[in-house]
Amino acid sequence: MLFTELPLCNEVLDGLSAMNFTEATPIQEQAIPLILQKKDIIACAQTGTGKTAAFLLPLLHNLQSEKHAPNKVNAIIMLPTRELAQQIDQQMEGFSYFSPFSSVAVYGGSDGEAWSTQKQGLLKGAEVVIATPGRLLSHINLYDIDFSGVKYLILDEADRMLDMGFYDDIMKIVKLLPADRQTLLFSATMPPKIQSLANTILKDPAEIKIAVSRPPDTIMQSAYICNENQKTPIILSLFAKKKPNKVILFAGSKIKVKEVTKALKRLGVSVDEMHSDLEQIQRDKVMHEFKNDRVGILVATDIVSRGIDIDDISLIINYDVPHDSEDYVHRIGRTARAGEQGMAITLVSPEEQYKFKQIENFLEKNIFKIPIPAELGEAPEYKPEENRQRKSRFGRKTSQSRNRKSNHAPTRGQKRNRPNK
Repeated sequence: MLFTELPLCNEVLDGLSAMNFTEATPIQEQAIPLILQKKDIIACAQTGTGKTAAFLLPLLHNLQSEKHAPNKVNAIIMLPTRELAQQIDQQMEGFSYFSPFSSVAVYGGSDGEAWSTQKQGLLKGAEVVIATPGRLLSHINLYDIDFSGVKYLILDEADRMLDMGFYDDIMKIVKLLPADRQTLLFSATMPPKIQSLANTILKDPAEIKIAVSRPPDTIMQSAYICNENQKTPIILSLFAKKKPNKVILFAGSKIKVKEVTKALKRLGVSVDEMHSDLEQIQRDKVMHEFKNDRVGILVATDIVSRGIDIDDISLIINYDVPHDSEDYVHRIGRTARAGEQGMAITLVSPEEQYKFKQIENFLEKNIFKIPIPAELGEAPEYKPEENRQRKSRFGRKTSQSRNRKSNHAPTRGQKRNRPNK
């Protein structure tokens, strides 16, 4: 469907034309008409499907076509990270080029001048506030911000926000907003805790589900079947002779990120780390060095698996098997962008074999298994069913028992470290 076939006002269509946007993606085609009908929606769509435009375009149309309170905040877009806030703010600027609306991005890790800009936008009523929950709440705790004009609340990457422990902050903010509003919830996955949040803050929502797409054929996928203690030696063997360029290595915890980074540094590899223990200024510096080819390998937690726009990643390495198929697609989807080729390698310990087999089942293919170097010892056999009930070194079963955890949203005591406010 062409954007011109959607009932969007001329100002929005002019902005799309100026940015050379002509054809709507499936999520845009389904979501935009429902949002224009003022329906609450809960939409499940992975990163890269165009969901930012799916909510920004009808939001701009509604602001353009109906009366709204002057000098008041009219819409709040909440999202998990500073990087995503920056990207959406840039897209807002492009789409609204022919519209007279102001927006302010509210996120942490910035200097005093940025704080002042955020404060002025909130107090003087920028039409659209694009914010991380923690930073917005920091302003709310200090200033008397008028939210009486808010007609639209949009939660983007809602599953990631809950994973980061933002549930309480989100609910505190929601309680300050008018009950008579339109609420849109976008999430890449739809676990029970997202359904619970939706039931709490949405009214009779329309549901949209865009199936998780399989990785493109331009990504060459492979795996090493290995023991846990062979993972780091395998990584070192990959880069012992070949200099890495634009490689992201995902690890499941900050501890592993730090361990692998230290091991690669001892090898003399150009490497840096990205995780929630870093201050924002450090994270910005790391990303800048990585984007400009002064760092060859970025070792990271899933903080960068979504919302980072780098087109020329040559290789993705999963040090740990991602939790599910959708996370796997998100991670390896960082490579083979803009029509380029890419590679993805996953290291699979016996405890992770069943989980990896589930990913293969989703992909409807067997991922090529690379033999580990002979000098690293004997590799375990690939027997996913036999290893299904094996316990990890932390004493937890690695398969179904992990899925039986509480469906409730995180409580204060369960909050995880936040990579950003």
